[in-house]
Amino acid sequence: MAVTPGPEGVPPPSAPPRVNFHNRTAVRIGLLMAGIASLLSALPTMAAGLAGLAIWWLTAGFMSVYIYRRRTGQFLTVDSGLRMGWITGLLGSTITSVVFTVSVVPLIRGGGLATLYQEQFHKMYGNDPNVQQALKMLENPSSLAMVVVFVLLFFFLIITFLCTAGGALGAKLVGGVTGAGPKAAP
Repeated sequence: MAVTPGPEGVPPPSAPPRVNFHNRTAVRIGLLMAGIASLLSALPTMAAGLAGLAIWWLTAGFMSVYIYRRRTGQFLTVDSGLRMGWITGLLGSTITSVVFTVSVVPLIRGGGLATLYQEQFHKMYGNDPNVQQALKMLENPSSLAMVVVFVLLFFFLIITFLCTAGGALGAKLVGGVTGAGPKAAP
């Protein structure tokens, strides 16, 4: 069987760009959704606690895939959805870490962080000696730094996990492709 050449000067169709940090559209959409989720994640903390945070970050990953699909028309595999959610999660955890650090530094410098937590925990636990001993750690600068580092690590892990899961879910529901590549015609 002879292969007929295509029209001269027409390049073969190129593969769609991969979803990664070199893809400007993916980064812009991830940054948009990370910024929105970072701002909104402060709202449900007071009302719904960690469940509210989980909803915002899962939604950010899901919506990043949805918006990417709408803007580019590209079908996303679950793997691409995971990467889109991961981009959103990395950017979101970075934004959240900066906001957290900027808001905590003045409290640490003024000594108000230990006082703030002492008031909160006294209302919740009374004069429990174990709680009082834990609160004494906040008065030591090296222990306080360790607590801040653990909080930032917690933010990073939770936010990237939730956004990645939301991205995978978005790819499964709105991405359009379930396999690893385009389907072959019969």
